[in-house]
Amino acid sequence: MLLTIFQRMAETPWSVALHESLWVWPLIESTHVLTLALFAGTAMLFDLRLTGRALTSMPTATVMARLLPLTRLGFVLMVATGLLLFYASPVRNYQNIFFRTKMLLMVLAGLNVWLFHNGIYRRVHEWGHAAELPRAARMAGWASLLLWTGVIVTGRLVAYNWFDCDIQPQSAFVNWAAGCVVP
Repeated sequence: MLLTIFQRMAETPWSVALHESLWVWPLIESTHVLTLALFAGTAMLFDLRLTGRALTSMPTATVMARLLPLTRLGFVLMVATGLLLFYASPVRNYQNIFFRTKMLLMVLAGLNVWLFHNGIYRRVHEWGHAAELPRAARMAGWASLLLWTGVIVTGRLVAYNWFDCDIQPQSAFVNWAAGCVVP
C-alpha cells in the first residue's frame, strides 16, 4: 500500500521537477547537510555534557538553555529539507534498507529525547551542577550519541544503496527489509 502511494508521489510534476532540478536539488541537499551539522553538533555537545566528557564546569541547565534554540533550529530545517529530499525520490528511498534503518534510528533517538525530557531532566535542579550526573542522564547521553551517529551514518549510506530492488537476485531477507516486490 505504501509503495503504491510513493509510486504515485514520484510521478507528480513537483517530485519529478525537484529530482531533475539542476540547482534546487543540490541546494536542498546542501542545506540538509549543513543543518544536520548544526543539529548534530549542538545535540552532541549537550550529550557530551550528560556523559561527563565536556563542559563539566557548567550547570547542565545552562548548557541546555544555550544550545537548545540552535538544536531546535537545526532540527526543523533538517527535517524540512529531508522531507523534500524524500519527496524527490520517494520510491527509491522507501525501498532503501539504509533509509529504513535511518528512520528506525530516528524514532529511537526521538523516544530517547522524549524520555529524557519527560523523566530525568525534570529534576535537573537537583543534579544539574554536578560534574558527574546521575546514571540515567549519562545513559541518555550515550544513547543519544550512538543513535544520532547511527542516523548520520545510515543517512550517508542511503546514496550508496547496494541493495536496490532493481538488482536481483538478492536474499529473501534483503528483499523483505527493502520492501522489494519480486515477481
